[in-house]
Amino acid sequence: ANGVQGLQLLDGAQARAMEPALRAVAALYSPYTGIVDSHGLMTALLGQAQAHGAQLAVYSPVLGGEVLGDGSLLLEVGGDEPMRLRARTVVNAAGLTAPALARRIRGLPVSTVPPAHFCKGHYFSLQGRSPFARLVYPVHTSAGLGTHLTLDLAGQARFGPDVEWLAAQAAADAVVPDDLGVDYRVDNSRAEVFERDIRRYWPGLPAGALLPAYSGIRPKTVGPGVPAADFCISGPAQHGVASWVGLYGIESPGLTSCLPLADAVLEALA
Repeated sequence: ANGVQGLQLLDGAQARAMEPALRAVAALYSPYTGIVDSHGLMTALLGQAQAHGAQLAVYSPVLGGEVLGDGSLLLEVGGDEPMRLRARTVVNAAGLTAPALARRIRGLPVSTVPPAHFCKGHYFSLQGRSPFARLVYPVHTSAGLGTHLTLDLAGQARFGPDVEWLAAQAAADAVVPDDLGVDYRVDNSRAEVFERDIRRYWPGLPAGALLPAYSGIRPKTVGPGVPAADFCISGPAQHGVASWVGLYGIESPGLTSCLPLADAVLEALA
């Protein structure tokens, strides 16, 4: 139904034949699932965009704006050289700050902008060599994908993310990421819970083998206790502003699906 090719349903014995260290009753094998050099991908996309006339302006945060009578947008841009910039088309892909930015666009119906809920996820890395050659995703939890195992480009294993809902805060209205007031430090005391969750599918995890790695914040559009929501692509058909597309709740799979997302944005603007 979703176009994924090559999926195979395995029983426990078949799964262990592929990954002997794995404990599983059954598994869904996806032969085309893998990893990508995220920074290399973004650099390549930037290079292609610049080759077609695009410009990258860093340290120039969009602070707000308004919809003009002709349907274009007048943006208020901050930074060292503040300015007002008129745009025929704006794609709001601001991640954590996307809903807050949308609410600062005068003339854009606020009712079409979803709320922002921040969900922190911690990652731990494995000391030593991993026995797994593939990525392992356990049965997901209510708010995330479970404490899954991924491999980086060097073959190092890491586990995560877990789920830590951040309390509602005034910083959720910030449109500049540095103003969000988010603490990205990894709490080493979480290692015990990680070990317990990982041993559900890897009983052989050595004690004390996890090291704090990093954390990230998911830009969710629904809060705790509510079923997970899909990506939200809000275009003219939803809000009536011909020059604006808002991308909300684009969590980490958005990197994997960035090219189809771009196609969806073009379709929304057509």
